Amino acid sequence: MIRYPLFIILGLIPSFIWLLFYLRKDKKPEPNEMVIKIFIYGMAITVPVALIEWGFVNFLQGFELSSPIFLAIYFLIGVALVEELAKYIVIKLRILRDKCFDEPIDAMIYMVIAGLGFAAFENILILFALKQPFLVEQTLIALSGRFIGATILHALCSANIGFFLGLSFYKKHLRRRLVAMGILISIIFHGFFNLALVMKSWPKIPMLLTLLIGLFIIVLLEFKYISKLKKHVQEKKEN
Repeated sequence: MIRYPLFIILGLIPSFIWLLFYLRKDKKPEPNEMVIKIFIYGMAITVPVALIEWGFVNFLQGFELSSPIFLAIYFLIGVALVEELAKYIVIKLRILRDKCFDEPIDAMIYMVIAGLGFAAFENILILFALKQPFLVEQTLIALSGRFIGATILHALCSANIGFFLGLSFYKKHLRRRLVAMGILISIIFHGFFNLALVMKSWPKIPMLLTLLIGLFIIVLLEFKYISKLKKHVQEKKEN
């Protein structure tokens, strides 16, 4: 029974490491209480999302679809769309009208926090599903793969949505359009990552690395741009 608390701790580690990395991007740190709350909300949303994904699979099985089409629809709509939208809803309901949301970069930071909370709960569920024998080896392999794969993918896709949400900080009338664009881009990256993971005919490793590295660079540039946005707007107003 001692392995279950250990699995919870180990499942949180990949998300905590990436969380520390991205929190450093914010020169004006967010309240610890709010960081913890959003992380927990991100974890909590995993349960209804899992139920929706399970229901969507059952729905798709009612149609006579070829395997590639089935996987494409499932991963793009049943997984990527549902998960990215769920993480955004957490931020929309809890952060957008909160006093903590006082500069554009906050949107990216809080989206990352929600995404890493979501990934953490996924990590825990995966570890709980591991079976003997070779439990230690399975745990290390699973966590290593999740750290450089799904965990950072959730953070990056969430950050990308946060970037477009941050752009709407000074253009609230364009918020729906900008957020829709951010969600669409994240769905494409998220969906194709999952497809590359399961499609046997594709060169898996190069495809996965290309998607992750490409999105990682995009998000770094988005952080750099959004961090300068507030200063640029202020200078424009002064002039």
